[in-house]
Amino acid sequence: MRNQKVNRTVLIGAGFVGSSYAFTLINQGITDELVIIDLNKDKAMGDVMDLNHGKAFAPHPVKTWYGTYDDCKDADIVCVCAGANQKPGETRLDLVEKNLRIFKGIIGEVMASGFDGIFLVATNPVDILTYATWKFSGLPKERVIGSGTTLDTARFRYLLSEYFGVAAHNAHGYIIGEHGDTELPVWSHANIGGVPVSDLLKRDEKYKAEDLDELFDNVKNAAYHIIEKKGATYYGVAMSLARITKAIYRNEEAILTVSAHLDGEFGENDVYIGVPAIVGRCGAREIVELDLNEKEKQQFKHSAGVLKAILEPHFELQA
Repeated sequence: MRNQKVNRTVLIGAGFVGSSYAFTLINQGITDELVIIDLNKDKAMGDVMDLNHGKAFAPHPVKTWYGTYDDCKDADIVCVCAGANQKPGETRLDLVEKNLRIFKGIIGEVMASGFDGIFLVATNPVDILTYATWKFSGLPKERVIGSGTTLDTARFRYLLSEYFGVAAHNAHGYIIGEHGDTELPVWSHANIGGVPVSDLLKRDEKYKAEDLDELFDNVKNAAYHIIEKKGATYYGVAMSLARITKAIYRNEEAILTVSAHLDGEFGENDVYIGVPAIVGRCGAREIVELDLNEKEKQQFKHSAGVLKAILEPHFELQA
């Protein structure tokens, strides 16, 4: 990976998620250069024009242009948002076959450019496609990252903050596992300003365990509700991607629940799945292995098993 002061981000896929990510990057001044690649050249060029017209109001002058895969050679991050979208009534895992074919071509084109940076994957099913990106690219596992459960964790923290009446910044908790139907809340580590949620339930009878069960259901099913109402989700995931991008470029060593490769952590091997990881300039350099309770361990094992069952027909998994 090149060592220089100018950070170049290449966005592949200028659909709802991709264009929202581009808009967020520019508004937050996260990157120095932004290249947009899309099969629909007119759409991508239109986005570039539209984004550049607001440059006078941006916090940082991001050089933005419509590009080709050759531009990936000097990129620090290639963010992949291309692929088939999730339709109403369709699960993220239903998208596997279509998007594996698309990704094989995309990753091949990127690597042919001489790219040696970090892949950031957003396309669903994100855990499967992040694993595929790692396999297709041949890059070290820490330099291939998926958005994972960063958005799910943000939704969780927001709903916890609403329930307990505090700022979202002070509501702490993780959603881990598959970014999908088998994800799980780590209630054993959830806290409000350092006070465990379990303690709050004991202290005040207005807080009820059944309310928290419903709260998690709203986290898990949020995408389905949004898709039903407006056809797609994109603002939240775009902000999650921007957060990961900022952590990389600023070498924050931030702990984010990205889709990262497990090599024995949490008792699992050779699977990409949403877990807390330390994210900085080298990518997801280390997994933060939480001490889960027995219920959470079983739920996580089940979630990893679902992903492995999808991967096995396509890749040779390590034991």
